[in-house]
Amino acid sequence: MAADRLRAAVVGVGHLGRHHARILSTLEGVELVAVVDTNSERAAAASAATGAAALADFREVLDGKVDAVSIAVPTEVHRDIALPFLERGVATLVEKPIARSLTEADELVAAARASGAVLAVGQTERYNPAVAAVLPLVTSPRFIEVHRLGAFPDRSLDIDVVFDLMIHDLDIILALVQSEVHSIEAVGVPVLTSKYDIANARLRFVSGCIANVTASRISKERVRKIRFFQPDAYISIDYAAQEVEGWRLVRRDGGRPSIEGGSLPVERDEPLRREIADFIRAVRSKTSPLVDGAAGRRALELATRVAEKMESSSP
Repeated sequence: MAADRLRAAVVGVGHLGRHHARILSTLEGVELVAVVDTNSERAAAASAATGAAALADFREVLDGKVDAVSIAVPTEVHRDIALPFLERGVATLVEKPIARSLTEADELVAAARASGAVLAVGQTERYNPAVAAVLPLVTSPRFIEVHRLGAFPDRSLDIDVVFDLMIHDLDIILALVQSEVHSIEAVGVPVLTSKYDIANARLRFVSGCIANVTASRISKERVRKIRFFQPDAYISIDYAAQEVEGWRLVRRDGGRPSIEGGSLPVERDEPLRREIADFIRAVRSKTSPLVDGAAGRRALELATRVAEKMESSSP
């Protein structure tokens, strides 16, 4: 890799991948050399927007053509496309979930470790500025309430709502609670597809913290909020608005305690841009990205446990 230029490609330029291409084409020191998609119209549109070559087969950029690749294809082929790049030492960003199974995730993590390639996973909410703002504040959560509701999509229908939406919040919770999951209760309903379109999970951690997580892709309104309750404090995040509120109980010697707080400052930014910039930083510095393969695997493992619990509780 040249010191002043990092050659990148995007594989899959549909709903999300076209934004990967847009961002990579504007980052300083990065040359987007190719956009790859089996749909020629999508590839041509991304090529016209970025100036990168339009290709139909990812194998055309496998051998020495790129230093980094961003993969935004359906989950079922994450492993098949990411593995050859990782085996060749090419830094790879894989959209969430990291793979369709823990076995496939383990293959990707092992390949990255063996070749020394950077492996990042697109758990985009971890890069939300509102999440970054609360990291120092969530110290001992006892109860977490999550609602992630959205309209019925025209994408990601190869996976159920746990792996499509809920996995974002599972990743955030794992990063903040820092405790093993002791038990799970979960229920899911396939409403418009053969897969679960709405799901609720109740997670109990060894620390005693309980998280109640609801995800739906059949809601009429869009809601993306998470609330943390801990001794003497309440913190809430509106992911979409990138807004944070924090309230705490202030005790005074000899006087009545008071509740203080309100809106907290957040430097708004595009989470996906921050995610890709972090990936490029990790590639250049040869360090770990914020969400590496191991973190992506942990989120997938918890999502898998939730999905299995839903299956076991179905009539």
